[in-house]
Amino acid sequence: MTLVATPHRHRHDCDLDIDELVDDLLADGLIEPHTAQALHKDFQHAGALRLHPLQRLADCRLPDPRQPGQLLDLDALSQWLAHHAGQAYLRIDPLCIDVPTVVALMPQAFALRHGILAVAVDEYSVTVASAQPWQRQWEADLAHVLKRTITRVVANPVDIQRFTEQFFQLARSVSGARFQGQSSATGNLEQLLQLGDMAAPAASDQHVVNIVDWLFHYAFEQRASDIHIEPRREFGALRFRIDGLLHCVYRFPEQVTLAIVSRLKSLGRMNVAEKRKPQDGRIKTRLPGGQEIELRLSTLPTAFGEKMVMRIFDPQVLLKDFAQLGLAADDLRRWQQMTTQAHGIVLVTGPTGSGKTTTLYTTLKQLATPQINLCTIEDPIEMVEPAFNQLQVQHNIDLDFASGLRALMRQDPDIIMVGEIRDLETAEMAIQAALTGHLVVSTLHTNDAVSAITRLLELGVAHYLIKATVLGVMAQRLIRTLCEDCKAPARVDPNTWTALIEPWRMAVPKGARRAVGCSRCRDTGYCGRAGVYEVLLMSDGVKACIGANTDFAALRRQACREGMRSLRLGGARQIAAGLTTLEEVLRVTPRIDAM
Repeated sequence: MTLVATPHRHRHDCDLDIDELVDDLLADGLIEPHTAQALHKDFQHAGALRLHPLQRLADCRLPDPRQPGQLLDLDALSQWLAHHAGQAYLRIDPLCIDVPTVVALMPQAFALRHGILAVAVDEYSVTVASAQPWQRQWEADLAHVLKRTITRVVANPVDIQRFTEQFFQLARSVSGARFQGQSSATGNLEQLLQLGDMAAPAASDQHVVNIVDWLFHYAFEQRASDIHIEPRREFGALRFRIDGLLHCVYRFPEQVTLAIVSRLKSLGRMNVAEKRKPQDGRIKTRLPGGQEIELRLSTLPTAFGEKMVMRIFDPQVLLKDFAQLGLAADDLRRWQQMTTQAHGIVLVTGPTGSGKTTTLYTTLKQLATPQINLCTIEDPIEMVEPAFNQLQVQHNIDLDFASGLRALMRQDPDIIMVGEIRDLETAEMAIQAALTGHLVVSTLHTNDAVSAITRLLELGVAHYLIKATVLGVMAQRLIRTLCEDCKAPARVDPNTWTALIEPWRMAVPKGARRAVGCSRCRDTGYCGRAGVYEVLLMSDGVKACIGANTDFAALRRQACREGMRSLRLGGARQIAAGLTTLEEVLRVTPRIDAM
């Protein structure tokens, strides 16, 4: 939430008049005289409408002379109005609002009647957003009841109305569910959940359903990649992971948290009664626009109850091509050289949440032609794709990676994807598959590409088998990209830059940018993420460095001589292009030991 101080212009206590707003826009040089005359004429013939005056002006699609090519949209007009009225402008960010606290400050009918929404509160004051900056008849009554001073801000009228309805509806659902316990969280539920309209009134026995419905809507709207529902001693915390970082969203009463988790477990075809051991499930939801989103569910028994994490998978990932992954041209060439071989092992490494799934599925989607039998064994299946033959690991019937891979080899496969190589038995089965003419793609959890060789040796794989089967390794990370609306030029410290790219040499970039922060990016300075990669190709020179007593520093030096570029060097390219910051690359990528 960003508050912007603005100058003051006095006007009597009244509602906005659209003809006066047109004259003010003309006086401020935002429209031409002929445009003002046409607007006066149009609004006179149109008569009285229920739309807010700013909405009517925004619908005219007037050009913004301050920003060539841009329009005076509702946000721009709201910001202008705030400046005109001498009040601060606020772009409402629901993640920054303590919803249970602000909805308790006034009745919904009062908020809707006056078009206001409380957005912040402390011991002495309440910040209230309004799109009627000169309307003050409600201020004295509210200040008297709350016994706090009122701080006014101007906000987008559509945002005020939308969030007022959502916040109060959510509060009613939470309040209703608190007294119903889990009664509405169990029942005959469909696996495919059609998300409803948040504005529709809820039946008294649908409180938990409404909360879950809101939760999905909200997560998708905020670009969350993961949803965390975490029980605490006296409440349940809801957190979203956005651009790799967790944000606190809401606090539910303890019994409401239990009901929400039960509802989600039912939707995910999980055992609602079993609360003592971890479970996995999945849900497919359909947005009002028709787009389908898959969620992978995982529960974990904790000290205060079941914790649930839902990972959100966008099916659009499967429609990406290699160029959209962000691979540099030379890294893409090396990756395609590995993945187009007839047999061998290709590994993708990185921690959880580093984008390995996106890379694997994008690659497999490109390889899965009608002439190819592509089989996967996963734990769990990340995204269902009809072009693959996907097998789910099920430990309760002793179907693990090794036994599943053994079964897949009898299915006449061309390409096999193993979700993860975790033990020697799975590694040996993958090697056997590669030696018998199959291309095997899998993942390892290591810090960089060279460490994948270390990991295989630690598992007990013989060095000569690694040299005979492994085609290459790609390590990757996701780094936050700078917000295009607020990033600013930055000077990079030469010493820090040199430390980042060692042992390579690269000029200090002149196009570097820094994070500033604005309403669009929630004052973080970042919006979205991009991949950085490190591709190790198993050439004859690299294989020669692998032995019973492998010198991994020598192995890395040889790989770098043959074209491998570290994760940090990939990040340095993004810095030079003005896409991210040096601080972000240092935060995400591992340090390279001296070579």
